[in-house]
Amino acid sequence: MPRTLLATAFPCCGVELADAAQVLDAKVASLELSGRASSRGYGRSMTVPGPSPEPALAAARPAAATTTAPPAHRPPLTAVRWGIVGVGDVTERKSGPGLQRAERSSLVGVMRRDGAKAADYARRHGVPRWYDDADALIADPEVDAVYVATPPDSHRDYVLRVAAAGKPVYVEKPMARTAAECEEMIAACDDAGVPLFVAFYRRAMPRFVTVGRLLADGAIGTVRAVRVLGTSPGEAWEPQHLPWRVRPEISGGGLFVDLASHTLDLLDHLLGPLSSVSGAASNQAGRHHAEDTVTAAFTLGDGIQGSGLWCYAAGERRDEVEILGTAGSLTFSSFGTEPLLVRTADGERSVAAPYPDVVQQPLIQAVVDELTGRGRAPSTGRSALRTARAVDAVLATYRAERGITF
Repeated sequence: MPRTLLATAFPCCGVELADAAQVLDAKVASLELSGRASSRGYGRSMTVPGPSPEPALAAARPAAATTTAPPAHRPPLTAVRWGIVGVGDVTERKSGPGLQRAERSSLVGVMRRDGAKAADYARRHGVPRWYDDADALIADPEVDAVYVATPPDSHRDYVLRVAAAGKPVYVEKPMARTAAECEEMIAACDDAGVPLFVAFYRRAMPRFVTVGRLLADGAIGTVRAVRVLGTSPGEAWEPQHLPWRVRPEISGGGLFVDLASHTLDLLDHLLGPLSSVSGAASNQAGRHHAEDTVTAAFTLGDGIQGSGLWCYAAGERRDEVEILGTAGSLTFSSFGTEPLLVRTADGERSVAAPYPDVVQQPLIQAVVDELTGRGRAPSTGRSALRTARAVDAVLATYRAERGITF
């Protein structure tokens, strides 16, 4: 397809195209489109049904592969054109719109194995291209960086593919099912000379930036300890319809892995690296094979002591993090929007700290800023590896007793 026609068919949402060196850096051949309509859209242009007057969306052939090794260091991008592998629920509100709204960022392609669902997402979100093949999206020279938003059991494989293509990667949390898988992902990205970011987005959310500022300003004195409590009734899923979040072979565990990892990672960011982690887990409700009740003890930073209790088979919902200092305490919710509560000898005060409309957008902006040479993102493969090691330590005995292997 001529360059002018390609540009007309696939606008890049108003973002300046990368320079010629960056296009060559993608190491792929030009995108070819052919045909009119197909049931899956693979390798053919496809008109998406529906009332939208938007132009047709197309799925493209994979570009030619290359064995050329990527350079160890790359110049900053002028803007970041994103592709998503796996457009499921998390990309509808939490992340996908953030890729479109962040400055110097655009979403130019999406992939799902079900091509009809990929096309539907593209139509609804105004994305110019869709795919039902991950390698095609990864190889697209118009895609500068890839966001992997599939379930955790496929994170390692997709990250290794993106790294082999020489492109930066942003992967959903948990980073993988185990720390060993995380280590493989980090090594692959290091070898390829590309950055690896992980969607532990609380590290950049204004709500928790406020928590960090209060601690840094000495609002509760010197931090000594932290206590975490997370409970919920859970759900009585049908055995044949268990969500992947409570299927260890896919997620690495249960809701502790999915939810508590957010809080552990946030504490690692706020109070210093996690270390000396131990714990115990059990399944008390018998609704699935994953853990539903967990206790943990851990150390943060230079000796701050931490403890946690998570029960996803309880009678009520509670979500509390209490940081104890020499001059008071700071209490907040990891998942709610309630004000932060500061208690000192002078009394109590609440601090408003709402959620952003798109919860991942602040972290996405930080990632884009790093890729364009304007800053550093706070959540990387190495920081997420500490969280994965903590989760592994807590669940080690439970996994061994249940014969859960990966």
